[in-house]
Amino acid sequence: MAWVPIPEGSDFPIHNLPYGVFSREGELPRVGVAIGDQVLDLHQLTVTGVMPEAYWFAAGRLNTFMGAGPRAWFHVRERLTELLTDESYMDRVLPCLRPQSEVRMHLPFNVADLVLFQTSIENATNLGRMFHPPGRDPLPPAWRRMPVGQYGRASAVSVSGTSVVRPSGQRKDGFLKPAERLDLSAELGYVVGVPSAPPYPLTTKDFPHHVFGMVLMNVWRAYDLIALESRALGPFLGQSFVVSVSPWVVPLAALNAARVEQPQPELEPAAYLKAYEPAGLRVTLGVNVNGKLLSEPDYAGQYWTGPQLLAHSTIAGAPLRTGDLLASGPVGGNATLLELTGNGPFLADGDSVLLTARTFDGVGFGEVRGTVFPAV
Repeated sequence: MAWVPIPEGSDFPIHNLPYGVFSREGELPRVGVAIGDQVLDLHQLTVTGVMPEAYWFAAGRLNTFMGAGPRAWFHVRERLTELLTDESYMDRVLPCLRPQSEVRMHLPFNVADLVLFQTSIENATNLGRMFHPPGRDPLPPAWRRMPVGQYGRASAVSVSGTSVVRPSGQRKDGFLKPAERLDLSAELGYVVGVPSAPPYPLTTKDFPHHVFGMVLMNVWRAYDLIALESRALGPFLGQSFVVSVSPWVVPLAALNAARVEQPQPELEPAAYLKAYEPAGLRVTLGVNVNGKLLSEPDYAGQYWTGPQLLAHSTIAGAPLRTGDLLASGPVGGNATLLELTGNGPFLADGDSVLLTARTFDGVGFGEVRGTVFPAV
């Protein structure tokens, strides 16, 4: 039991302890941990000697700590739990707590590569039925055999609250026009901590040794831009203008109780994609537009899981890097307006989107917010 007061329904109980980067007016960004409605300043803990060994928090990003590996992650988590549950530390820790309402949150880590997967068979089937001729299998031939993904732009990844300016792009007539079919996409993302060594691929068993934690994501998409791009090579500008992520990275250790068996695959996966332990997650997302709850996608039903995304990302020999972000794609079949409305209407200027995510035992990811502004 934490001695720090934790409001009822908080996303950040003592068994969560997610990491983020924050600042106060006149200060440089620094690493913190969310507990209730407070932020524990890890830099301050270090310089005051309460946790002097945590030199990973000197920089205003999580990358150094993420790359330190599971032993460091475990050690820091154990120490933080001790500091926040043992009342004998109260006098030394209290000066390092900051109200979340008084801080500004930043992108918590420098993104190396962004990979946009499609792990939901419901989402893939819905899109296939919308855009493929009747009678054709809505799933691409390889979809059931391996995780299908596309590279995004790391520079598009922004912390929650960053303005979403409506993108512009070419149409069939060659004219540049603002996107009309602007959509949201409720997703979760896996954040890589420890890099891998090329050309050696990883297996699903390597997942906990390389993945630091998870974030909530909104991968904004403009389907009228994507429609034209996809006839040439594939989506580019239509899904690379803004990718909103939660300011908090939830460590894998906080999600252990939420692990469940993934759905039974329709085809026997290749050896490198076989699961050896439960890798699904009981996480319920919330999709809100202009204050109205539209859907609550369930992440436990995703066809492909985090360990499989990790293994597939390295099977050809390319290494993982600290800060790689592997996005799940839309969760279930009701995480986009495209699916919820049957291909429209989409987001208008001024619309505000709020995404949430929470496990059955109260571990939350914080909020991902974004408001649509007119095209430049």
